[in-house]
Amino acid sequence: MSDVKKVVLAYSGGLDTSVILKWLEETYQCEVVTFTADVGQGEEIEPAREKARAVGVQEIYIEDLTEEFARDYVFPMFRANTIYEGEYLLGTSIARPLIARRLVEIARETGADAIAHGATGKGNDQVRFELGAYALNPDIRIIAPWREWDLGSRETLLAYAEQHGIPVEHKKSSQSPYSMDANSLHISYEGGILEDPWAEPEEAMWLWTVSPEAAPDMPTYVEITFEQGDPVALDGVRTSPADVMKILNELGGSNGIGRSDIVENRYVGMKSRGCYETPAGTILLKAHRAMESLTLDREAAHLKDELMPRYASLVYNGYWWSPERRLLQEMIDASQLHVNGTVRLKLYKGNVIVVGRKSEADSLFDERIATFEEDAGAYDQKDAEGFIRLNALRMRIDARRNKTS
Repeated sequence: MSDVKKVVLAYSGGLDTSVILKWLEETYQCEVVTFTADVGQGEEIEPAREKARAVGVQEIYIEDLTEEFARDYVFPMFRANTIYEGEYLLGTSIARPLIARRLVEIARETGADAIAHGATGKGNDQVRFELGAYALNPDIRIIAPWREWDLGSRETLLAYAEQHGIPVEHKKSSQSPYSMDANSLHISYEGGILEDPWAEPEEAMWLWTVSPEAAPDMPTYVEITFEQGDPVALDGVRTSPADVMKILNELGGSNGIGRSDIVENRYVGMKSRGCYETPAGTILLKAHRAMESLTLDREAAHLKDELMPRYASLVYNGYWWSPERRLLQEMIDASQLHVNGTVRLKLYKGNVIVVGRKSEADSLFDERIATFEEDAGAYDQKDAEGFIRLNALRMRIDARRNKTS
């Protein structure tokens, strides 16, 4: 431990990371640099600066990464229509590679020997942070206090904080019973009554969305314009990636859109139950698929659908910086060259309903061919007979064999 002189800590200013900061100083006799990232969690992060200052931290990094997060992480993931195990829109997973990257960069900038995080030894985040860090710096040293110390509960953390004069909020009445994580893509809830997969979440738990029952009786319409697979405008107004997420979260949340209650398979081997609110992500997934339905070739779309579960697992399991994810991303991005146009959506009581889509330059929809009216020779229906007979040939041969056996 004596060879560690300086550590960069992913720091929120909450109980866990406040205790970790002091524990690192005591256990490793090292200097601690704190890094706090704003990825659109909707909470003021500047108090983390004052808390770090109050305990003597000299190098404090507070960074607004909301635009970068949406542009370089969320949007590339949604080009693939990514969804894990059929339900999870990967809100927590996709923020971790960005945070891991900045931890490694700050360690290099400050001459630190190691990085540290507050993820527990039971969860996925430890894997995501560390796989990302090792991919970006194969020689980085990583300290994970939850795998080293004997402070195994909130009570022991509070006792440690009191013993060392660490200023933290410790009144149980003011604490949420849930473990929560938020960014501009989602907010998640674990723990408390959710540890019983039969228990229905209490309505007061949800912070971003109204219930579908309480949503307005009149629908909200929104138009999303895409360029090469990315949303670039809302209702005709050019909008930055971070603002796209912010506006769609507000529209979706007010219409009861984006709630999910999932039992998922963690990479470390256990099943866990979590609840998520992902209003903007739910809207974007529906809109992007609608845009692709008009502009993407059939077999290209089907190939993307086949590869998506693999891509989703890579993101969920922490392999964002892996060669295979980057290779898949190149293929996905190439498929988005002609995914340009506008989708019109109706948001109503928890539902996202596609009511229109158009692409002036890149649509593959040919009304002359698709029409049920006279098509003026654009499609010769007689061609279908040979097409069907050729595709039926192997089944006819198989049927004759079965008849004689």
